[in-house]
Amino acid sequence: MKFVCLGYIDEKKFAEVPPEEGKRMMEACFEYDDELRLGGHFLGGEALGWSQKAVTLHNVNGEIEAVDGPFAETKEVLGGILLLEANNMEHAIELMSKHPGVRVGPFEIRPADEEINALIRQRDAAVAAE
Repeated sequence: MKFVCLGYIDEKKFAEVPPEEGKRMMEACFEYDDELRLGGHFLGGEALGWSQKAVTLHNVNGEIEAVDGPFAETKEVLGGILLLEANNMEHAIELMSKHPGVRVGPFEIRPADEEINALIRQRDAAVAAE
């Protein structure tokens, strides 16, 4: 099964971390990602830029409006995603519980929607064939 792991971060707290400590934290995350790769669990991922550069789209009375920043009114914002292969949700929780990134912010683990993702792959193939 595929899982999407959403890592959240408190950007203000992270900005206060001394650069060397931040570098060590990132290296620990990369090292654990390597363990996931070696086990066949790491399918990909993306780090996200700071939320101040984000734009959120809203449908307001049928009109699409772009608003600066993330939609959530929380301290923690989405910092990145990790695509994970695991046997089931319990296995995904076990794997991500060991990820050093959990120490700086929560991770939301959600199963991928394989049915919709199969449709997306079909569309990708169709467009590529044109």
